[in-house]
Parts: sequence; structure tokens; C-alpha cells
Amino acid sequence: MSALEVGAVCLKTAGRERGRRCIVIDLMDKNFVLVTGPPKVTGIKRRRVNIKHLQKTEEKVDVKKGATDEEVSQALTKTKPASKKSKTA
Repeated sequence: MSALEVGAVCLKTAGRERGRRCIVIDLMDKNFVLVTGPPKVTGIKRRRVNIKHLQKTEEKVDVKKGATDEEVSQALTKTKPASKKSKTA
């Protein structure tokens, strides 16, 4: 797996939250990172996660290290409209 960085959007691959997206908030050591959903958006609480249980996506959110859930929510709302592509018939 390539190196994770703060703001990386990942997909959880193990545990009860498998299949949900989360955002890396802090790098704890070589095996663990701190992630959040935030809970109101994806249902993932802020917690320590083994990097083996994450799959990095191409997306990245502009957040600082240790950002609060409110700051992450605001960053997501800023980037969401740009990432959505409308399909016209």
C-alpha cells in the first residue's frame, strides 16, 4: 500500500464499518492512523485504525492534521460539488 497522508480518503476493508469511506486525520505510527467519517456523514466515528484495514482511494480532502469533525464536514461540502458529475440524457 502506498503511504497514507493526512486528508486521504480511504475505504474501510474490515470490521463493522467495512465498505464505508473515511478520512485520515493523523498518522500515529507505521501501523496505525486516526480516521473519522465524520459520524454524521458516513457513520464512522473518530478512531485508530490499522492501515492494513484501509484501501486508499484517489480522492483527497484539504484538512489539517488533527482536524475536528466539523472542519472535516466543511471541507467535504467544499469539495463535494466539484467531484460530482451530472449526467444529462
